[in-house]
Amino acid sequence: MEGNDKSFLFSFSTLVYDFSLIKYFSPCGSQGQFPLTQNVTVVEGGTANLTCRVDQNDNTSLQWSNPAQQTLYFDDKKALRDNRIELVRASWHELSISVSDVSLSDEGQYTCSLFTMPVKTSKAFLTVLGVPEKPQITGFTSPVMEGERMQLTCKTSGSKPAADIRWFKNDKEVKDVKYLKEEDANRKTFTVSSTLDFLADRNDDGAVVSCRVDHESLNSTPQIAMQVLEIHYTPLVKIISSNSWPEEGQSIILTCESKGKPVPEPVLWTKDGGELPDPERMVVNGRVLSISFLNKTDNGTYRCEAKNPIGRNSTEYVLIVHDVFNTLLPTTVIPSLTTATVTTSVALTTSKTTSATAISTRDPNALAGKTGPDHALIGGIVAVVVFVTLCSIILLGRYLARHKGTYLTNEAKGAEDAPDADTAIINAEGSQVNAEEKKEYFI
Repeated sequence: MEGNDKSFLFSFSTLVYDFSLIKYFSPCGSQGQFPLTQNVTVVEGGTANLTCRVDQNDNTSLQWSNPAQQTLYFDDKKALRDNRIELVRASWHELSISVSDVSLSDEGQYTCSLFTMPVKTSKAFLTVLGVPEKPQITGFTSPVMEGERMQLTCKTSGSKPAADIRWFKNDKEVKDVKYLKEEDANRKTFTVSSTLDFLADRNDDGAVVSCRVDHESLNSTPQIAMQVLEIHYTPLVKIISSNSWPEEGQSIILTCESKGKPVPEPVLWTKDGGELPDPERMVVNGRVLSISFLNKTDNGTYRCEAKNPIGRNSTEYVLIVHDVFNTLLPTTVIPSLTTATVTTSVALTTSKTTSATAISTRDPNALAGKTGPDHALIGGIVAVVVFVTLCSIILLGRYLARHKGTYLTNEAKGAEDAPDADTAIINAEGSQVNAEEKKEYFI
């Protein structure tokens, strides 16, 4: 069969040579004619269309030949017995052929010849793209313990030119990766690989790691390989309280939330390092601890512990039971004074008491916190009492001083004309009656 093909090519070449001589000596040969071609890029396994055009042609023949300089078509006559090569169009102005199921070996420079004298040619380079194989991810062993180092490798072969590999974790691209390119044995295609190196974390559990291969032969539809991560880790424990300000007589619910993989076993509740002291009021239901009718003996540190085959973890909650808050304001009592006071001092005392009461009631939220003595109110009351006492002492002193001066004056007036003490006393009593009309009062 191969000898017949060679005989056929020799006979056809002789025919082409003789036909070109006829064209050469034909008076119709013209000048200014030139064939036009274009480079072609095709994906391996696809179909390549090669077209040669001549704008002005005076019935001169056109021919296509392959990189090995084998004639494929001479005008509309097929020269090479290859079922993949077909005639698309043949005329004086165009010769188009197609090559189906293109392989990498078909790549090269094809020649279109216009048989004028001299022969004019035009070159068209056929580029064949090698399609990368579907990528595969290796290096993952399930499950992975938290903190272990993971190395995932994505590899693909057969790309021409070399393909590009990108990594994604939950649709977010990972940039810090290693890239390696190697030439295949056929010296035409490449094998590329990329390695993703990271430490396993509990946040990566259930994450989807994907390896995407981009190549111009894929027509904007990249090839993707995916791997779902399974990370095992110790439980993470947290206590949630239903009451932020527990008081005596109330109830409280403590919920122990634990998250781990594998799923943690039922949690263990303790108080101050030991068992719960009052099982009747302290009821455990799964992860929930309920305490009813709170009192001061419930104060302490409550611990919730969870464990799984990887390890155990715990957290604490400090419970402080507060006194019942009394919404009534305490009554302010000002002690009565035993000293004698004048009307003015009493009015002053009343005014200060009213002011102290106003101050204590001006801010109704002052006692809305923890129960206990109001030092500001007590200080105000003490200040008022001290002030009233000082005023009373001052007024009493002035009063006594005034009366003492009057007594001495009257005594002196009675003794001026008296011959003895008895007479002086009698005169003083008589003059005291007359002095009532001249007495002055100072307040």
